[in-house]
Order: sequence, then structure tokens, then C-alpha cells
Amino acid sequence: MIQLGNYNTLEILRSTSVGLFLGDEEGTEILLPNKYVPDPIEIGEKLTVFCYLDNSERPVSTTLKPYIIRDKFAFLEVIEMSAYGAFMDWGLEKHLLVPFREQRLKMEQGKKYVVRCYLDEQSFRLTASNKLDKFLSNDNISKQINDEVSLLISRKTDLGWEAIIDNEHKGLLFFNDVFKELHIGDALVGYIKNIRADKKIDLSLVPIGQKMLEPIAEFILEKVKTADGFLALHDKSSPEEIKEILQLSKKAFKKGIGTLYRERKITIETNGIRLV
Repeated sequence: MIQLGNYNTLEILRSTSVGLFLGDEEGTEILLPNKYVPDPIEIGEKLTVFCYLDNSERPVSTTLKPYIIRDKFAFLEVIEMSAYGAFMDWGLEKHLLVPFREQRLKMEQGKKYVVRCYLDEQSFRLTASNKLDKFLSNDNISKQINDEVSLLISRKTDLGWEAIIDNEHKGLLFFNDVFKELHIGDALVGYIKNIRADKKIDLSLVPIGQKMLEPIAEFILEKVKTADGFLALHDKSSPEEIKEILQLSKKAFKKGIGTLYRERKITIETNGIRLV
């Protein structure tokens, strides 16, 4: 069955004046307009396309790659406000609607928001929602401590940054665990730091425990190399100075240079660290 809002690999059935007709194994057909037809093509070959409804609400396919697909989250810009809601740019000719009822706060043209794309069961249209919590659940957490996960920063709170975890859970990066500049909409790799009894998930941007040393040591080593072999930071440097230059905590920095020193990749001098 052809799935709207997602990529489908379909067979090229025939070529017409308006484009190619593609079909699935169940006999369902969909048009790929001429402007999206690749060259060359051959009847009977397979083509991967994105399927959605055009401006006339007809199923259509495209070889364009949208910024978001069905049942996923993304950070999109509001292109236009209308009597129906906010229309967002998702990389296709027809904009993606966020109805007023699906806006956590009233959206504004020109601003960007984290939204989820879904298929509205009543209208059978692809729609987006900014009410993220109803699509996320920590009831059955599929992760373990120190698992590597994909994060999408969704909101700034008094405690830290809320993040969507692998499109299914919600977690928090406490400010004390963040040593780099973050913004809503940032997509990055993170780690499960803790799963609390109340099912809340604490996150980290680096692996937990001993696994933390290797990537941080490598990060510091690269910084020393790009600084012509000398970095004016050492174990007596202030936490503020270390954070400003490396976006690391002093504790992480000291562990990192300790690893590099033991591996004889740097020497620690009174005024900084030097590449061996």
C-alpha cells in the first residue's frame, strides 16, 4: 500500500503527457509529474519517491526530499499565517499546515518551531502539530543507561534543555551537563545518563563514566593540534576559562588531559598543554 507522508519504492508503469504513473504490488497507482521525472527512466524499473497530497488534494509523488516525513519531528519555519492556521515550509510546493488547535502557543510568520508530521484520520491530510507531548511517552522506555541516542532540542526550561529522544521519548539536558551553546531545533547525538523512578530521563552529551574519557581526550587533542601544538589551558585554569575555550567542564578537561598525558600525547606545562 502506498503510504502518504513517507518514501515509497514503486514500479514505473507507463509514461504519459503529464508524467509517469507509478504503482505498488497491490495495483495502486500514483502520478509523478514531469518536472520530477529523472532521466533516463525505463518502464518496469523501481523508483523511490515521496508521496503526499497536492494543492488539489490529489495523491501525487515527488523526487524532492522533504524536511520532515510522517510520524517524525523537525524544526520548520512558518511561511504564512491564514484563517486555518500556520503554513510551514517543509521543502515541497504545498506547505504543511499546523491548525490553530495543534499550536501550543500561537505561531508567528517567519519564526521556526519543532513540530511533528502526522496523518489526520478525519481529513486524511498530512498535518503538523506543535503539541509535542501527546506524541511522546516514557511509559515503556526502550533505552538503557549510556545508550547513544539521537536528540532534537525542543524547549528551554528553568532546569535545562528538553529534547526528543529517537522520535519517541522525552528527556532533559540539565544546564550543569551542557558545555556548548544549544538552540531549539538543534539535532545532535546524546546519551542516556539516568532513568528515574518516575520515568523521567536525564541526558548527557558525552558517554557516561569511563567511556567519557576517550572522546573528550580526542576532542582536546584536536584542539591542541589546531592551535599549532599548544593550548594555554592547564589544570590550574579557571572553570570559566575552560568552558569559554573548550565548552567543557573543568572536571572533564582534567580527565581528558590526564588520559592524553598517560598516553604521552601531550606534556603539561605551567602555562598550558603542548603536543608531543
